[in-house]
Amino acid sequence: MKLHVKILIGFVAGIVAGAVLGPTASVVKPLGDLFLRLIRMIIVPLVFSSLVVGVAGVGDVRKLGRIGGKTIVFFLVTTAIAVMIGLLLGNVIAPGVGLSLPVDVEEVEAKTAPSIIDTLLEIVPNNPFVAFSEMNMLQIIAFALFVGIGITLAGKVAQPAYDFINAVAETMYKLVALIMEFAPLGVFGLIAHTVGSHGLDVLLPLFKVILAVYLGCILHALLVYSGSVALFSPIGPLRFFRATMPATLVAFSSCSSSGTLPITMKSVEELGVSKTVNSFVVPLGATINMDGTALYQGVCALFIAQAYGLELTIAQQLAIVLTATLASIGTAGVPGAGLVMLTMVLTSVNLPLEGLVLVAGIDRILDMARTAINITGDAAAAVVVAATEGELAYTKVDKAVTPPV
Repeated sequence: MKLHVKILIGFVAGIVAGAVLGPTASVVKPLGDLFLRLIRMIIVPLVFSSLVVGVAGVGDVRKLGRIGGKTIVFFLVTTAIAVMIGLLLGNVIAPGVGLSLPVDVEEVEAKTAPSIIDTLLEIVPNNPFVAFSEMNMLQIIAFALFVGIGITLAGKVAQPAYDFINAVAETMYKLVALIMEFAPLGVFGLIAHTVGSHGLDVLLPLFKVILAVYLGCILHALLVYSGSVALFSPIGPLRFFRATMPATLVAFSSCSSSGTLPITMKSVEELGVSKTVNSFVVPLGATINMDGTALYQGVCALFIAQAYGLELTIAQQLAIVLTATLASIGTAGVPGAGLVMLTMVLTSVNLPLEGLVLVAGIDRILDMARTAINITGDAAAAVVVAATEGELAYTKVDKAVTPPV
């Protein structure tokens, strides 16, 4: 039985147990608490190692030049737009409004927002080890970016450091897989306690969450991706989506950006992108370009805030945009990682991590949409970069020819 089926079974079983047992269902809550502690245990080393490996894997920054700069800018800009679309739909659809789950406001209430200058300065840690111990995700991400760039500039002499951090990253991926195997029991314990304490009404807004995420992904693909491809290249939207459809369908069914990588590269090649751009942009995108995941995080963070009756200010929502944009870079292209990374976004605005259970049961459904958008974004980035670099073998009549080597 596949993991997502087990999680759905645990979710449904938790609903039944909570509805039948009522408040006494709290006896299984320790299962959920253990699941949350396991997630908190790996989040820091997972983010740091995966992000360092992703940045260092770019290669010699001096040789990459314009291609590297254009690629990273495209990824960051489209990711930020994706989060804003998610927050916009979250505010309009308001999936969590009306739940008003009780929570210790003194514990989760956000602090007064500092000035923009102070916020930017706080991103750079005085002591990275303190940032690790305090789980300050923005500072951890900033330090990881610097380490990745440093390894790239150091070259061969830093290869042992890269190998070690890469080994840590691979170890964390395996631990993610192990922890996700426990997810069905964790979800069962948390949802049973939630339903037993608050009733079945807490589940109704989940349909609005699915609607917001899927609608956001569709809008992002139609407006941002096809718009940028049409603006910078002679490739029409229909041609672009037709060529990338195989990769999109595989990503939708597998929920793995990394697993879809070979098919994505083949689709991009058929669009006329040179091998030089293709081999750089698409693998990099599978690591750091997670627009769908960022959009999902924006929707879910707002949903959880609404569910607990907490209002997020404009400054806090901007913090979500920044955190989700940077968090998407550290999201591994494997199934279920987006749920793990959502903890970072919730922490950035001091929202209760217990709200994860409200979306854990439908995470597979949401994962399908966000992964499909992730790889579509990789293809769009490759086309845009290739077109602006003169490495797109495409005629003005929108007909593909043999791509250059």
